Amino acid sequence: MYGCMPYSRARKQPARRIPARDPRVEPKSERLEFRVTASAKKVIQRAAALSGLSAADLAYEGARRILNEHEYMELSEADRRAFLKALISPPAPSAALVRALKRHALEIE
Repeated sequence: MYGCMPYSRARKQPARRIPARDPRVEPKSERLEFRVTASAKKVIQRAAALSGLSAADLAYEGARRILNEHEYMELSEADRRAFLKALISPPAPSAALVRALKRHALEIE
């Protein structure tokens, strides 16, 4: 027999990486085309080969990672405490803030 049988004690094959998105959920109907340098192409191809992802899925994962980093912020312990303290007992508004709010309220009307 060829390959590994699922319940045999034969040597296990390495697990395949599965992309974070399920391609069955949405059909791939859109297309992106762009030119890259030869060195960038080599880097993309190497990263795709190492990750087990296609170049398109690799680009998608990279874009998702960038958006995640932009949309979510991880605070240090000191920053977290300062943020929670400001939520629990907010400081009084400064005179400049009060003037700006009054000016803004007049602009809206």
